Amino acid sequence: MNWVSICKLGDISDESPLAVKVGDKEIGVFRVEGRLHAIEDICPHAYALLTEGFIEGRTVECPLHEAIFDIPTGKLQSGPGCRDLHIYEVRVDGDDVLLNMA
Repeated sequence: MNWVSICKLGDISDESPLAVKVGDKEIGVFRVEGRLHAIEDICPHAYALLTEGFIEGRTVECPLHEAIFDIPTGKLQSGPGCRDLHIYEVRVDGDDVLLNMA
């Protein structure tokens, strides 16, 4: 596995997801129901950062065209998202948040 340290645990709150770039991939890290989840940050319908979208419960709504995605699974719930999002495995090691980029 290819684990990459991306931030500190305190950098992410329920209200403020974190946008990170690892190589050429833009990833959003969200805290949902006390757990961290990482999804691709770019809406597949049109370039919009989901970390700038509207979070309600376990979903995020694209700030441009109202596509709604389930954060833990990346599944498209409604709207013009075109497809599900890629998700990344997340783990916490002490105070470091790591992503599996494999």
